[in-house]
Amino acid sequence: MPSLFRKFSAAVFLILSACGLTRCAPEPIDSAQVEALYSAPLPPPEGPLSVYFIGHSLVGRTMPAMLAQLAGEGHRYDSQLGWGAELQAHWEPDVPLEGGETENAHPRFREAHEAADSGDYDAVVLTEKIGLESSIKYHDSWRYLALWTKAAREANPGVRVYLYETWHDRDRDDWLARLDGDLARLWEREIIDRALADEEIGGPIHVIPGGQVMAAMARALEAEGGVERLADVSELFKDAIHFNDLGAYLMALTHYAVLYGRSPEGLPFRLMREDGTPADAPSEEAARLMQRVVWEVVRGYARTGVASG
Repeated sequence: MPSLFRKFSAAVFLILSACGLTRCAPEPIDSAQVEALYSAPLPPPEGPLSVYFIGHSLVGRTMPAMLAQLAGEGHRYDSQLGWGAELQAHWEPDVPLEGGETENAHPRFREAHEAADSGDYDAVVLTEKIGLESSIKYHDSWRYLALWTKAAREANPGVRVYLYETWHDRDRDDWLARLDGDLARLWEREIIDRALADEEIGGPIHVIPGGQVMAAMARALEAEGGVERLADVSELFKDAIHFNDLGAYLMALTHYAVLYGRSPEGLPFRLMREDGTPADAPSEEAARLMQRVVWEVVRGYARTGVASG
């Protein structure tokens, strides 16, 4: 049965949708409010986490499985994924979740509303469809981030909610410049800070800075002239946007560092895919560089909730 909150939210959505994005979107919270929300880091969790993912192929199946191996015994996770799925499609029953039947044909699938309403999770990780501008304009990204956050916190007031910042197609010449600019312009201001204008949101929404890690890794590899088995950032990808096993490992390290508030340095790098087959592993040199870069980025960005010291 849908929660009373969800029935009410659906009714409010119908009313707001009629007046259009420009007039109905709240103003983002201001810089003083942002500073107050993110001034204190989160305490690292005392034990293993239960994590729920809502997203698409830039989450995938292998990355959460690698995260579970990095975190160790007791960590568990479930997910609902689609093909290039926007947060709206995960929320609205009448909006098709493209690729859902294929992407969710695995033992870790749990229907998203059931999962959010259960209160079973310590952390909920959401991400939005790329291209981000279109998702914001046509799919009300800020609104659905707020709806998912409030639903999760209605069921479990202590749940930590994260928006996983991803990246756009690498075929663009301005790939790095876009990663530099889109974090503040789109992910923060247009999605998170508008969602946080809802007074019922219940606290900050933290960020898993996947795109920032990709950019930092690209620059580190260029500065190093490449390392063994990883010449440049293109070798983290299987096409223009989707990561391969090496990219999945980099993103698993990023999620580990943020969710657990711990350095990923020294973690294992020979891992398994979700189907139990050995993943392509980085060299030890590449793995150590990945771990160092991740920790530098995560500690240097207040919205991760990780202490900078």
